[in-house]
Amino acid sequence: MSERRVLGLDEAGRGSVLGPLVVGGFCCDDQRVAELTAAGARDSKLLSPARRHAVYERLATLGERRSIALAPRTIDRYVARGGLNELELESFAQLVRDLRPDRVYVDACDPDAERFGYRLASLAGGAVEVISRHKADRDLPIVGAASIVAKVDRDAALAALRASVPEPLGTGYPSDPTTRACVERHARDGGRVPPWMRRSWETVQRVKRERPARTLDAYPR
Repeated sequence: MSERRVLGLDEAGRGSVLGPLVVGGFCCDDQRVAELTAAGARDSKLLSPARRHAVYERLATLGERRSIALAPRTIDRYVARGGLNELELESFAQLVRDLRPDRVYVDACDPDAERFGYRLASLAGGAVEVISRHKADRDLPIVGAASIVAKVDRDAALAALRASVPEPLGTGYPSDPTTRACVERHARDGGRVPPWMRRSWETVQRVKRERPARTLDAYPR
């Protein structure tokens, strides 16, 4: 019996205000899926950075890792028309087309997981079986592997950003005081939002709304 290719899909950085959203995939022959648990594949949020990286390296010996990094400006363009889920769907579909699996398991970001799976299958061409579930990264090792790919590649992108920007960025998430201070510096008083910041995020828009009104004395004479 011929081996069937199985693909897991997940994302990292969806809620971040800084840097890319990364969609990740991990594809392997179905006969190797049982090895993923032994390799440590699970929800990336449950692993330390060092452990994530170790499992990421191990995954390269078991199958194929793939990711797509979506820049803040691309995210802003989709959010402007209410389509962040659409952006994820299109990116996941691209990975399906590139990797050509027989079956796909995906962690659904839509409240209706079945609808998300149906739409993904349609965008990918309709010839692939898609199983869409909530918390799939926690419950399915193949999706846990994808979550590790997405998270490690997202962390690498954020590390590169930190190396290129001469100011503290924090984790990139709005709950981080260092990240909020970064947003304040750039978005307050009409400041130009840099290309590595998601201007559509409420964290940025709130600061822009709250910027102090400028008086006549503030203008050059």
